[in-house]
Amino acid sequence: MTPDLFLFEIDLPASLNSSLLFSACADQDGAIFFDSSSSEHENSRFDIILSEPLSRFSHDEKSNQIECPTKALSCETNEDPFRVLSLLHKEFSPAKLIETDLPFIGGSAGWLSYDLGRSIEKIPTIAKNDVQIPLLKFGIYDWAIIKDNQTGKWFGVDYQPKLNRIGALIDKYKQSAQTHAEFKLVSDWQSNMTQSEYIDKFNTIKEYIENGDCYQINLAQRFSAKYTGSIWQAYLQLTEANKAPFSAYLRDSDFSILSISPERFLQLIDSEVETKPIKGTLPRGQSLKQDNAFKEKLQKSAKDRAENLMIVDLLRNDISRVCQAGTVRVPKLFEVESFPSVHHLVSTVTGKLKDSKDAFDLLRACFPGGSITGAPKIRAMEIIEELEPHRRSVYCGSIAYIDWRGNMDSSIAIRSLIAEQDNIHCWAGGGIVMDSVSKNEYQETLDKLNKILPVLKQ
Repeated sequence: MTPDLFLFEIDLPASLNSSLLFSACADQDGAIFFDSSSSEHENSRFDIILSEPLSRFSHDEKSNQIECPTKALSCETNEDPFRVLSLLHKEFSPAKLIETDLPFIGGSAGWLSYDLGRSIEKIPTIAKNDVQIPLLKFGIYDWAIIKDNQTGKWFGVDYQPKLNRIGALIDKYKQSAQTHAEFKLVSDWQSNMTQSEYIDKFNTIKEYIENGDCYQINLAQRFSAKYTGSIWQAYLQLTEANKAPFSAYLRDSDFSILSISPERFLQLIDSEVETKPIKGTLPRGQSLKQDNAFKEKLQKSAKDRAENLMIVDLLRNDISRVCQAGTVRVPKLFEVESFPSVHHLVSTVTGKLKDSKDAFDLLRACFPGGSITGAPKIRAMEIIEELEPHRRSVYCGSIAYIDWRGNMDSSIAIRSLIAEQDNIHCWAGGGIVMDSVSKNEYQETLDKLNKILPVLKQ
């Protein structure tokens, strides 16, 4: 058991940007930054800085691995990764917790790759697997720095305050300017499919829909480039341009994950479940009049509403597996949410978790998110594997934290990039249904990246 929790306010200015403080540990293996981007979006409030995990658990297709210098822990190679993570989480859980409105008081944090779905369902192996990172990797964190962007207050959470880890990080920030080499692309972005190849795949999906194999398929293309310099600097450029409420930066020894996601996957607070699928996208207008016209067009689009409703029904079914009977609701349907580069059509699905289930059960029941597969989910994943040239890796997986109270928040890792060695990869996709038009769907993938690819090419 870890010691009791110490929670205290930190004397830092409200004007201090959380990213500046995180810069002091941005290059450390295991550092994670949950970044609400200080935007005005309803889901933006808290920033969370994590570093120096007590233990880490990773899973790939061949093994589970636990890194823990302080405990002798073991797990079976073929054991379900969600179960292993749950056991590790409970192993470090403190005996006594405190009540607070802060979203995280210590616990597990990390990522789940889209391809982790192979650990849940049997999916064929066709697409090339050329980005070698774990399917899942989580750390156990017993300290955190949290900023409430609504009040401007800073808080420290620590189970071992005598180690002065929070003070050391703040001192490092204050004592020296953090220098990071300028990020620069040294090649053009290159897609893994041409427009004509995309259209051929689009037509194949249409045939599958006409034959009754599926109702909707999310088809994505991947863009790749070579780079030099600091990937942390690239993240700062992206988040400044996008202001996405579920932004995150995760540093590992050999790679980094950069996410500027606007989409919540699953939130769990005191047994209350919420998921907010996005289906339907239009770009922002060049003028206020045009912008409002695009919003109205998206709101009234029969095609986008039908696409959104399919995924709402899928997610209602997914969360019903672990929620109490009769509690699953759709309080918000087809709402337009606006971001710097696009408008999105968003719905909200809620439920109450069964007493016998926890956050890990909820994740497993719903993973991967239906908004980025299609419907029905398993058949959609099979078709995605057939048509997309490369595996998705973290893209369309999830970035999440689960604290020791059992609360969780997680994103769908869209608008997300992976930097490994000197390569950087970025994906974009969209749902294809019966009345989709190929040129419109292709353009939608580009619209979703118009605040990503050009920003990093500057």
